[in-house]
Formats: sequence, C-alpha cells, structure tokens
Amino acid sequence: MYEQILVPTDGSEETQDAVDHAVDLAVTYDATLHTLYVVNTNVGVDSAVIGTLEALEESGENAIEAVIDRAQDAGVGTIEGSVARGAPHQAILDYVDENDIDLVVMGTHGRSGLDRYLLGSVTEKVVRLSDAPVMTVGTPTGSVE
Repeated sequence: MYEQILVPTDGSEETQDAVDHAVDLAVTYDATLHTLYVVNTNVGVDSAVIGTLEALEESGENAIEAVIDRAQDAGVGTIEGSVARGAPHQAILDYVDENDIDLVVMGTHGRSGLDRYLLGSVTEKVVRLSDAPVMTVGTPTGSVE
C-alpha cells in the first residue's frame, strides 16, 4: 500500500511519536522511509553571521541521524535522509512531489489560540496542500508544557 513514507522532523520530543508511527509503517509495508529536516530561512536567520546556517544544518543532520538510527534498529530496509532550506511547509510539499511520497507522517505540537494564529502550523499547511495523504500524530496529553 505504501512504498515511500516521509516523516519530517525538527528534532523535538514532540515529533518522536510521529517517527515511531512512520518507522512502524515502513516496517509493516516494507517501504522506504524518508526523513526531512528543514532549516527555516524565512524567519530571520541572519546568513551574515558566520556559521548560523551551518549550525542549523548540523542540528538538522543530528535530527536526521536520530531518525535513521531508530529506523535501522527497527529493521527498516531503506532509509533516506535530507536537510532542506526554505519555508518548512513548502520544502515538505516539494519533497513529497519530487520523491513520489505515498504517505506523510507528521507530529503536531498542540498549539492553540493565539500561538497557532501567530505561528501558523506547518502540519496544518501540509495537510491542506499535500497531494499525498498526511497522517498526524498528536503529542500525548501532559507531555508538553
């Protein structure tokens, strides 16, 4: 049913349940697992500061490696990891199109009210705009302050 599964990550604890779901689905369907970290260059990243983008990309590489390690430990056969730059939702949508992704598995941070309005929701934008199905995985109640 699924051959190409994408799990975007920002390296946070809130995305770990989504990673677990994506890994489980990849094992179940013998699918390739893709993981993507997006350096958000649309929010005041001062590229003039030496090392800023490189530091963010290094954080991304660490987040990707954590997902790859989990997937390998679970027995996922094929794993692809990438770091992209740009608006997170657009980078995810572009990746979906470029890699023929069958399913996107994303965590939600559980923001509501003014925070959600001001910050927007990457997951919500991907759900609305993706041609591929998107599975959202919420943060367990009480685990995020």
